[in-house]
Amino acid sequence: MNKLEKNENYNNKTFEDIKHIDENGIEFWYARELMGCLNYSKWSNFKKVISKAMESCKNSDISVFDHFAGVGKMVQIGSEAQREQQDYKLTRYACYLIAQNADSRKKVIALAQTYFAVQTRKQEISEKEYSELTEDEKRFYQRNLTRKGNYSLNQTAKNAGVKNFDRFHNSGYKGLYKEQYQQGQLLVCAPLLLNSTD
Repeated sequence: MNKLEKNENYNNKTFEDIKHIDENGIEFWYARELMGCLNYSKWSNFKKVISKAMESCKNSDISVFDHFAGVGKMVQIGSEAQREQQDYKLTRYACYLIAQNADSRKKVIALAQTYFAVQTRKQEISEKEYSELTEDEKRFYQRNLTRKGNYSLNQTAKNAGVKNFDRFHNSGYKGLYKEQYQQGQLLVCAPLLLNSTD
């Protein structure tokens, strides 16, 4: 059982923590690090998910190599012995596809799907376009992204067999705001605007 599973501390910070920035300022994730965050313990199982994600990318007429760059790392396997370990440098879009093709029965997968869907959508609007919006338009835009993310989360939870959505979301909030709950400091406990109608 890894640290994430033990603490059930699944949140956006987890995915941000393993994000890397290359020398050109481009963000990427390593597949083996993402594998741990998504609670996959065997590379062979996670590799199947990556293969399905690559297939989705290819079927969308998007270059697989632009989003799934194969990299090899040398790792110690014994006293002074090394071998090359397969890995991938993944774009945000590749991570999104992996989350969509992963085991949706895992709570962390639902959260990853929401996180990467929302973050990928945010990338679609340029900073210049966003800065030209009024404050009301910015709020509406963010609310729309959140609504879509919540819909994706609810669909995934439903497909995984969740029946009590109130309890499901409450557990999610407790996981996201664990420290504040323990200290009795949480004043706002519904930042995801569930069931928003505007």
